[in-house]
Amino acid sequence: MAQHPSENNFRFMIRLIAFMLNANEQLSFTKGMNSDDEAELWQKSLSGEIELWIDFGQLDEKRIRKACGRAKQVIIYTYHEGKAKVWWQQNKEKLQRFNNLSVIHINADGIDSMKKRSMQLQCTIQDGELYLSDDDSNITITLDRL
Repeated sequence: MAQHPSENNFRFMIRLIAFMLNANEQLSFTKGMNSDDEAELWQKSLSGEIELWIDFGQLDEKRIRKACGRAKQVIIYTYHEGKAKVWWQQNKEKLQRFNNLSVIHINADGIDSMKKRSMQLQCTIQDGELYLSDDDSNITITLDRL
């Protein structure tokens, strides 16, 4: 997995967590940060239909509407608690009309300290929590469905 040049370690790890949460053989990273027409992660069927569209952060409603129109399921992962709360309060009424949309906040304080050039991570997902460990540390990541 490559880190985008403009991406900090925390956001890189958030993308990795989202991949773990949705692991599937067809799930792949895209040009997402550089493209308005692609998710940051997506899962396509063998016939090319977008089954799952995953994006990150506080997106504008236009991008979300476009994603919901193109994909069977859309997941937006937020990760900066203060910004995410404000964004959700401003947008929740508009976004609740999309039946195929889930918005999930990832609480992952300290996750950026696990990022190394070469990583071997162990991941366990149980009861809405993700447990991530390596040789040096263990972190519990909680998920809040908005």
